[in-house]
Amino acid sequence: MLDTQEVERLEVGAVNSARIRQPLYAKREKIFPKRAQGRFRQFKWLVMLVTLGIYYLTPWIRWDRGPFAPDQAVLVDLANRRFYFFFIEIWPQEFYFVAGLLVMAGFGLFLVTSSVGRAWCGYTCPQTVWVDLFLVVERAIEGDRNARIKLDQARWSVNKIALRLAKHAIWIAIAVATGGAWVFYFADAPKLFVDIFTGQAAPVAYITVAILTATTYTFGGLMREQVCTYMCPWPRIQAAMLDEHSLTVTYNDWRGEPRSRHAKKAVATGQPVGDCVDCNACVAVCPMGIDIRDGQQLECITCALCIDACDGVMDKVGKERGLISYATLWDYNQNMAVATAGGTAPITPALVRDPAGGLNDRIVHYHLRKILRPRTLVYLGAWLLVGVLMVYGLLTRDRLQVNVLHDRNPQYVTLSDGSIRNGYTVKLLNMIPEPRTIVVSLEGLEGASMSVVGMDHPEDRSFPVEVEPDRAKTFKVYVRQPADRIEAASQGFNFVVEDKASFESDVYNATFEAPGKSK
Repeated sequence: MLDTQEVERLEVGAVNSARIRQPLYAKREKIFPKRAQGRFRQFKWLVMLVTLGIYYLTPWIRWDRGPFAPDQAVLVDLANRRFYFFFIEIWPQEFYFVAGLLVMAGFGLFLVTSSVGRAWCGYTCPQTVWVDLFLVVERAIEGDRNARIKLDQARWSVNKIALRLAKHAIWIAIAVATGGAWVFYFADAPKLFVDIFTGQAAPVAYITVAILTATTYTFGGLMREQVCTYMCPWPRIQAAMLDEHSLTVTYNDWRGEPRSRHAKKAVATGQPVGDCVDCNACVAVCPMGIDIRDGQQLECITCALCIDACDGVMDKVGKERGLISYATLWDYNQNMAVATAGGTAPITPALVRDPAGGLNDRIVHYHLRKILRPRTLVYLGAWLLVGVLMVYGLLTRDRLQVNVLHDRNPQYVTLSDGSIRNGYTVKLLNMIPEPRTIVVSLEGLEGASMSVVGMDHPEDRSFPVEVEPDRAKTFKVYVRQPADRIEAASQGFNFVVEDKASFESDVYNATFEAPGKSK
C-alpha cells in the first residue's frame, strides 16, 4: 500500500471538458491516451480480435453448396442478385429477411443501450475498433503517452520523420486491407484477390477499395474522437434509450470527494478526505479526452478504461475498487443521499464508512437482476419476436414459385374452330442450387388444354419443364378452351407447378377471358 503522495500525478486536462465547452470551429486539440491495463482493457482486446477476425476472415470461409452454386460462405452476389449466408440463400423478393435483420439490430441496440449504456460505442463500433487498432500501431512505433507528446512537440528531424512515415505507412496498409476485405464480400474472394493484384479486377473494385482506404485512414487515424463527437448521431439519440436504471460509467463522488493528494496530512488536521487522490489517471487513458469526474457527457463512449486506471490506483493506495464504476443513476442517488445525510450536508466520507473503514451496509450495489425491468423486457420481447418470425419464415418458405402474366393485347383470340385462346407468360423460380423437373398443370377451366411455345410438347393439361439450378425460366403458354365449354366472360382457374421429387408446389390464380366480357 502506498501513500497518496507516492501515486504519480499526471499533468493532463480534459480536452473535451463538460465544464468549459470549446467553440465548435476551434482547432482540434490532440489527445494522447495513455496505455490502460485491467479487465476492461483485456475485454476490449478480445472484442477487437473477434470483430477484426470476423471482418477480415469471413470472405475466405468456404461452404459447399454443390456444383451449381458458389462455395463462399458469405457472399453478396450482385450479378445474379443473390445473398448467400452459409446454408441460407436470399433472393431479391425475399429482401424482407434483410429488413428483419436490420429491425433486430435496431432492437438489439436499444436493448443494450437501455441496459449497459453505450456499450456498442465503447466496444464493438467499427470506429472504436479501428481507432484501437491504429493506437496499437502508434504506441508500438512512437511509445506511450509521454513519448508521443514529446515527439509531437519536438522539431522535425530525421528520427521524427522516420517514425511518422512508418506509422502512417502501416495505417495506410491497414486501411487498404480494410477496403480490400470489404470488396471480397461481393465476389469470389480468392479469384478477386488475384485479379486485384494482376490489374484484372473491375474498376468498381479499385474505386471501392480506394474510398474505404481513404475513409478508414481519415476516420481511424486522423479524426478519431471527432467522428464520435461531431459526426455520429447516436450520442444524441441514446438519451432516449436510457433511464435511471441503465448502467453507465460513473465517478462515485459520494465516495471520492473531497479529493486530496495529501490524505495523511488532511486527516491529521481533521479535514474530511475522500478516496480520489486527484492523480488524473482516468483522464490520461480516456480516448475521448474527457474527465469522467465531471459527470455524464456526450463524448463518453463508456469504454471503461477510466475504471481500469482508477482501480489500479485504488489497489496502490489500499482502497476498494469501484471509485469509478458501472453504476445506475438510481444507485448513485441512493448513495449520494447517504453521503450527504439526505442532502442536508456536503459530502462526508465518514457517512459511507463503517468503524472498520469499509463501506457500510447502507451503500447500494448494483445487481444484474435490475436489468430485467419493463423497458428492457419490451425490447427483448420485440427482438425475440422478430427473430422467431424470421426463423419460422426461413424454415417454411417455398423454394419453388410461379408467376404468371396474362397477355394484355389481345386478351383473347377466337380460333377457326370457334374455341377461345388466351396467352400467358409463365415464370418458374427454382430457388435451390440443383436442377429440377417442374410439372406445370391446369386446375379448373373445364375442357381446356395448353401448349407451350418453343417446347416439343403436345397440347395437354400438363407438361414437364426443366429448370436450371438457382435460375428463373420464362416461357409462353397458350390456353385454349372449346366454345361450348365456356361458362362466362371471365373464368378463374389455377396454374399448378409441382416438383415430384421434393413434393414442393405452388399455385397461381389466373383468369381466362372470353367474348362477352362487360366493358
